[in-house]
Amino acid sequence: MRTLCEEIKESDIGKEFTFKGWVMHYRDHGGLIFIDLRDYSGILQIVFDENIEGESFKTAKKLRNEYVISVTGTIRKRPEGTENDTLKTGRLELIAKSVEILNTCEVLPFQIDEESEVNEFIRLKYRYLDFRSKRLKDNLIFRSKFTHLIREFLNGKGFFDIETPFLTKSTPEGSRDFLVPSRLNNGRFFALPQSPQLFKQILMVGGFERYYQIVRCFRDEDLRADRQPEFTQLDMEMSFVENKDVISIAEELFAMLFEKLLNVKIERPFKVLDYDEAMDKYGSDKPDTRFELIIRNLTDVFENSALNVFKENIKNGGVIKAVCLPEGSNILSRKDIDELLNTAKEFGAKGLAWTKVSENNALEGGISKFISDGERSRLIAATGAKNGDIIFYQSDSKKTADNVLGRLRLHLAKKYNLINKNRLDLLWVVNFPLFEYSEEEKKIVAVHHPFTSPAVKDIEKLETDPLSVKSDSYDLVLNGEEIGGGSIRIHNSKLQETIFKILSISPEDAKIKFGFLLDALRFGAPPHGGIAFGLDRILMILRNEESIRDVIAFPKTQKAYCPLTDAPSGVNTIQLRELGIKLNENITKI
Repeated sequence: MRTLCEEIKESDIGKEFTFKGWVMHYRDHGGLIFIDLRDYSGILQIVFDENIEGESFKTAKKLRNEYVISVTGTIRKRPEGTENDTLKTGRLELIAKSVEILNTCEVLPFQIDEESEVNEFIRLKYRYLDFRSKRLKDNLIFRSKFTHLIREFLNGKGFFDIETPFLTKSTPEGSRDFLVPSRLNNGRFFALPQSPQLFKQILMVGGFERYYQIVRCFRDEDLRADRQPEFTQLDMEMSFVENKDVISIAEELFAMLFEKLLNVKIERPFKVLDYDEAMDKYGSDKPDTRFELIIRNLTDVFENSALNVFKENIKNGGVIKAVCLPEGSNILSRKDIDELLNTAKEFGAKGLAWTKVSENNALEGGISKFISDGERSRLIAATGAKNGDIIFYQSDSKKTADNVLGRLRLHLAKKYNLINKNRLDLLWVVNFPLFEYSEEEKKIVAVHHPFTSPAVKDIEKLETDPLSVKSDSYDLVLNGEEIGGGSIRIHNSKLQETIFKILSISPEDAKIKFGFLLDALRFGAPPHGGIAFGLDRILMILRNEESIRDVIAFPKTQKAYCPLTDAPSGVNTIQLRELGIKLNENITKI
């Protein structure tokens, strides 16, 4: 009935085939008409020759871009000098014998080719046309292969693919829930799940031992290039495991995916960074290690500094940290350095001190006149700075200095092309703090989620020094982006109650919000742990896209709006009345 464009090969020359698809390009050369026919597999050139088949030629005259056609003819080799080696079928063409117009196409809102710059809103409004572009089509086919390989791998490892509910209970997991009003229970609401966390733990209590799911999750949060209100994650959980077991199977999975999809061999085991080391050297818990620019602690160097702002900061318990930009003098003008000061302030800095390194390790510019010879020699030794380098300093609390310099090193690397974009760096960050103090909420909060197990060696410090307690957790980072996070879970109900107490969650609130999990933990819950990976973000990185919207079939805009379907939209008053909902008078009704 039909052959796909990229199924043909040179051994098919002289044979007759029928192809069906869209007219991608149309060229009328008088007695010859050329079209590029596109189907999902690829492109094939079709030739209509007035002298070979007049009726087909007359029909071909009516064709326009994006008409849907069925064409039958004979495969031949393209004449010498007309080959197109950018196409898989670029040395072959079809001489048409008959053609049928299956459907016409109105004037397009944008041209479907890779060179056209099209407003993203328009692309999303006419997403069905955008699907026909090679870039988006290839991204979605890659995604399909990606998830297929994941399922194949995990099924082979004894995991069970089990679905969890979309209509569930609203629980605090760090972001706003999407709420769904219940018609049958007026005044009550379901929530769309931010993750299947509680349900996968319930499955472990139920004895399934190895669970996975490629699952949709929902978070009502402010959006950016790597966030969507609905997103997809690979969710995994295992019983009777330690963190090394979860890490090992995750590494095996990613090594397989990279080799089969990218033909890239990933060295195992992956690099491992302690959280404290990651923050100290890179100013980030998701460090991009494709380039150097290591942050150095120079507090000891400037302990007796002549620069009062340094001296007072150290006296008050702060730190002096710096990052050295190699050959910065050849890259940055004085104007560029002044602009970096404003950039640093946007990152939360009070200022940005700097010095240039010249011949014989001399310092010039910036704060160089405040640096003694002894400090200079120790500074050069600590930073490894050479002639032509520029050193940027931060004098502040450790948290602020790490954050500012961490963001500054990324800014410099991206702006001045210091990143090897052909490199794929996978690493684990481990030993996160279990808790942190929230200035906004004025209380201790969980760094990951309240079901994360503390490190066994730190359990005894939970009630006396909770902020020093480390967690048994692990994040996987790819090229400076967190692509997955997991932990060993709390399986003991008493320990879980202790964690809730530290988090200022009363027994009454815990019962209301997490009662079903707490009950389950009392009935022989096994030790268990798992991990979840953000598939959209991973695919964005592997496809070299700037936004996850380009690896999702039907994404929302940054305002969580779908131009294709005009969602979210209003609903009529009858529906609202059935749900027991009355809108604010200032809200437009339909």
